This record gives sequence, C-alpha cells and structure tokens, in this order.
Amino acid sequence: MNTYLKLNTLRMVLAAVAYTLLPLHVGAQSQWPSRPINIVVPFVPGGSNDNIARVLAAKLSGRLNQPVIVDNKGGGGGTIGTDFVAKSPADGYTLLFVSGSVATNVASGKKLPFDLMKDLESIGGVATTPFVIVVGNAVKANTLKEFMGLAAAKPKSLNYGTAGIGAINHLGTELFASAAKVQLTHIPYKGMGPAFNDLMGSNLQMLLPTLASVTQHIQGGKMRGLAVTSIKRSPFLPEIPTANESGLPGFELEVWFGLLGPAGMPPDVVKRLNNELNTVLALSDFKAILAREGATPMPSTPAEFGNIIRSDIVRWTRLIKETGIQIE
Repeated sequence: MNTYLKLNTLRMVLAAVAYTLLPLHVGAQSQWPSRPINIVVPFVPGGSNDNIARVLAAKLSGRLNQPVIVDNKGGGGGTIGTDFVAKSPADGYTLLFVSGSVATNVASGKKLPFDLMKDLESIGGVATTPFVIVVGNAVKANTLKEFMGLAAAKPKSLNYGTAGIGAINHLGTELFASAAKVQLTHIPYKGMGPAFNDLMGSNLQMLLPTLASVTQHIQGGKMRGLAVTSIKRSPFLPEIPTANESGLPGFELEVWFGLLGPAGMPPDVVKRLNNELNTVLALSDFKAILAREGATPMPSTPAEFGNIIRSDIVRWTRLIKETGIQIE
C-alpha cells in the first residue's frame, strides 16, 4: 500500500471513530442538571418569598440530585435580582423565585432594565396566599359592610397604611376601594412593621397585609379581621368571611409565587423543572410548610403561570390608569 493510500485509510478510520464517539459527547453535554442550580430571590433574606424558596430549593435538590442554592439579590423592589436572571445564560442553572410584585413593577410604568414577558420564561406556579382586610380595635365596624359604610359616609377620613407607594398592598387596597366605591387616605411606610404598630396605636384604621403576617395579631386580639380576599374562605382563618360574601361579589386578590428562568431555556429543561416542581407541590410535608406561611400550592403548566402574570399586569395597569396613582 503506497503512502497516499495509507494516509487516506487512516483518515477514514479516524473519521469513523470520531463519528462513533460524537453521540456520546453530545449526550454527556445534554444531561441536565450536571452541576448546582441557583434560585435567585430578588429580596433580602426573611419573609415569605425567602422562606418558601428555601424549602422549595431543598425539595428540588433531592429530586434533581444536584444542590439547589438560594441566592438573595435584593434591591429596587425586586428589579435587581430579576434583571440578573434575565441577563443570565438560558441553560437552566439560574432561576428566579418571583411573587406578584414582578407584575406591579411592570404596571407601575417605571423604566425597567428588562422586559418581563420577553426576557424571562415561565416555569410554573408555586403557591398562593390571600390578603386580610383588617381594622384597628378602635374602628366601629365589625363587618366589611359596616367598614364600607363608615368610609362612604366620610370620604378620605379613614387612613390605611402600606409598605410603600406602588407596593402590592397599596395597589390592592386601591383595588378594594374602587370595588367598594369608597375613598380612603393612603399613608405609606417603609415596610409593614411600622404600619402594624400604628394600626394598633389607632393612628391608622385599616391595613391589607398577607394572611401569614397578620394571623397572630388577629388571634391575639390586637386587631380585627373583617374579610379575606380569596374567593373561598382560608382554611387558616376559617372564621373570617371572604370579601366576596361580605358585600363585594367577585372580589378576589391573592399573592402568588412562582418560578421563572431566562428566556430561551431548552424546552426539555423547562418541562423537567415544571414536572419536578408540581411533584414537590403535591408532597404533604411541603403543603404543611406552605401552611405555616398561610399559603396553598398552585400547580400549573408554564403557559398557565405565564397567563397569570399577564393577567395581573393588565389588572394593575388598568387600576393605576383609572385611579391616577402616582408611583415614584
């Protein structure tokens, strides 16, 4: 065999070997997950966002056989952490734990460094929890109808506190006021702690906190719960009626939590994450942990969760436009 034939034969052999090994190499690359996964919580540690995310991370870690690490990136009302994930590689190793605040941020009209619905991809819902309409003990109203009557009789005479302008409980209270056709006066705070203190000190008349944050205050007699904002009574405060059955037919407002990832994630990764997420939500011990946050599981497909986000953006955008709320 001459030199040319020998070289040509060698090339053919090497090409055949490479072709045989290629599927193995590609297959090895496609095995997801092959390293730790980060779940970014766009708020500082503590609170329902962080608490639920950490338990979820532990459960997913066991399901995926890889460490799932919670990374708190607070600031900007959640925009800093959200932007970080939006600009991360779409490989399934950086995810975002979100709440309804992502929709209010978009609806506020603030200039954001990302496009929520284009730069991020829905994976699935995690949980939902209602608000509770609460009043101070000095307020002469034992029912929601009585409170609405007081507010209607003297427009803007009743004060409500929130965690700040544009916060979900600010917009939620304005949604309630619009539905009830009453006018209330907004007192913004830097967080709900001072607002709770002022309600108990009779400097405020009303608050709209999440169920988990207010349950102990209600059960301790420090304030009165008039109505929950879920369409059905909460199993955690079953004695408190819904707004829907207390004079506001159809009124519903809940905080939701869910998972997003950077846009363009591989479809099989999104499907795997959604399947594992919904499996975790069905676990009795995970449901028990959610119950401590006053929350219930919210399993969904990626498309269903995406529709929930879009619906909230539309609702809050309409409310801000109709009421003329100025968000700084």
